[in-house]
Amino acid sequence: MLTAVLRHLPNKIAGAILGFTLLLGIGICSSTTGHAQYRNNDQDRSGQNDGYGNYGGSYELRQTALNAGYNEGNKQGRKDRNSRNSYGFQSQSAYQKATKDYNSRLGDRAVYHHYFRAAYENGFSDGVNGY
Repeated sequence: MLTAVLRHLPNKIAGAILGFTLLLGIGICSSTTGHAQYRNNDQDRSGQNDGYGNYGGSYELRQTALNAGYNEGNKQGRKDRNSRNSYGFQSQSAYQKATKDYNSRLGDRAVYHHYFRAAYENGFSDGVNGY
């Protein structure tokens, strides 16, 4: 009886080691996935709290509109500051059109307009103030 137990002991030890290794691997993978989800949530939250609101549309549409709007507004704000103009952005054609860098592949043009104009206003203000 003792010899039969001793004969199967290496198989049982190998099985226990295999089981422990599998559990350890699953634990490592699940913690990595949890960290990746947490980072994505942080990125989503940082985009939501940037002061531009959420009008919908894809991430690419939003970022393209915000970048283009801010850059155009900042450029016009610096230009107005340097020429000592009256600092009015609403009459600027870039602000009114709000289509700089827009492409129909990005999505809805009206959503793009909202993001573009919000960023244009901030960029203009920064440009006028020398930022």
